[in-house]
Amino acid sequence: MTPPLHEASLRHFRDLRDRTHGQATTREDKEALFATAAALLAPVAVEVLEELNKELLLDTGEIEATGLESGADGLSATWSLTWPEQRAARIQPIKLIAHYGRTFHHPHLSGGTLGTWPLNVFDEEDARDQLATLRAIATADAHNLVFQADYRIIPAVTKESPPAEKTP
Repeated sequence: MTPPLHEASLRHFRDLRDRTHGQATTREDKEALFATAAALLAPVAVEVLEELNKELLLDTGEIEATGLESGADGLSATWSLTWPEQRAARIQPIKLIAHYGRTFHHPHLSGGTLGTWPLNVFDEEDARDQLATLRAIATADAHNLVFQADYRIIPAVTKESPPAEKTP
């Protein structure tokens, strides 16, 4: 069985070869598919950010969602996780971004601080298959934000007891 991430990559590469996205060939049809994909991804993206909020941020974070937005660069939907230490450090939040750039052949996923992954979501099962990818993106984003500030932006680290000293 092909892992979902590999299947998404294969579909993405086939789309490039065939100049399609799913069955769509026109920009208008591809944008309609993207709008559906963003809506299907929303609960999965929120689930991932809720997990990080609970485990890393000790439920101190707030999740925000933009919904589908249209701008000069194309279409996007963003889910962000903010928390007090991140805001105090004046760094961006952890982000999950679905975007379909004006000049793109098809849509992608990304984080606030890192690159892109294929976005091939056409139904609820495809959206659920993105869970591992979205977890990896959000975790990598958190990691990169620690480098922009330091480990003290992660409440689960600062609130835990330091390790006990080892005795001989």
